[in-house]
Amino acid sequence: MKISLSRRQILQMSTSLLPVSTLAAPAAPKRILILGGTGFLGPAIVAAAQARGHTLTLFNRGKTRPGLFPDIEKRQGDRDPLKGEGIKSLETGEWDAVIDDSGYYPRMVGASAQLLAPRVKQYIYISSVSCYKEPSPINGDEDSPLAALADPAVEEMGKNFENYGGLKAACEAAAEAALPGRTAVVRPGFIVGPDDPSGRFTYWPARFDKGGEVAVPGAPTDPLQLIDVRDLAEWLVLLVENGTVGKFNALGPDKPMTWGRVVTACQKATATPSTITWVPGEFVAKQDGIDFPIWAPYLGDTKGFHTWQNRRAVQAGLRFRPVEQTAVDTLAWYRGQLKEEKGRTKMAFTPEQEAEILQRWKAAKAG
Repeated sequence: MKISLSRRQILQMSTSLLPVSTLAAPAAPKRILILGGTGFLGPAIVAAAQARGHTLTLFNRGKTRPGLFPDIEKRQGDRDPLKGEGIKSLETGEWDAVIDDSGYYPRMVGASAQLLAPRVKQYIYISSVSCYKEPSPINGDEDSPLAALADPAVEEMGKNFENYGGLKAACEAAAEAALPGRTAVVRPGFIVGPDDPSGRFTYWPARFDKGGEVAVPGAPTDPLQLIDVRDLAEWLVLLVENGTVGKFNALGPDKPMTWGRVVTACQKATATPSTITWVPGEFVAKQDGIDFPIWAPYLGDTKGFHTWQNRRAVQAGLRFRPVEQTAVDTLAWYRGQLKEEKGRTKMAFTPEQEAEILQRWKAAKAG
């Protein structure tokens, strides 16, 4: 049986619990430094932190949406200390916490963490469940084996992002070495919701909004994990408020969710009529050039991909809004951003690919 995607390629393509934001206001405002802050997760962290009364500083190159947050203190530079002024703008200042959502290479994460260590209390590094050794175990937890790099000095992702997971694991180690006992390592899976430019989850409500026959891979009973960017951001702020450290798988929901529920949520987010054609995972896995976004075959090397345990994060306060709300909000945002930032969202699956898989599947059924 041929599996066309590795776990890392899948990640790169692209309620029963209340949101954290409903908690009482913190006793004292925190000073938070965000390394990044203007991409996708960063702005959500800014919004969550401002809603809780915290003081922010952003460090980035000033290239991604530089007009965001004109009233927030900014430090400009490069994560690579060997490029231009590097991280010199961070040589002064003190913060209660650093949230690093832009670190991809251990040399650079180590440099930032070492420079800031004497002047911060807590370092939160945003990693990924791709940090784990492949194939994904069924119901794996934070103690599962990590990926390792063949060349520890490599500073490129690789043609098929084969170095991504090992680099993330090495970045975790670099942060922890600089701030032992003061580091929180957060390992999300798919981060979804409004403002996501990847199109990985957005594809589905947007596709149902067009109507007609929709090709959907796998089976309704396949597992699916994701986290709304707003839930993740609010929880990161809670980690700062509580001074929480440790390693956490940050994905949800709190109880196992099926792919069928996600598909239904995306279909019901729009009033446009549509029909679903389910294409079995075993068939999809054998197809070259057909990579559906966010879903992973529930078989072979990717069977455990959407089954990670999140108990530690839930115990540390992570809460999830219903996927139905995420689908509605994502579609509303997508419709609006077509006018405001046309072309920013890169859909991970094309109409041509959908038509091709439908043709292949119907031909196979016809014999």
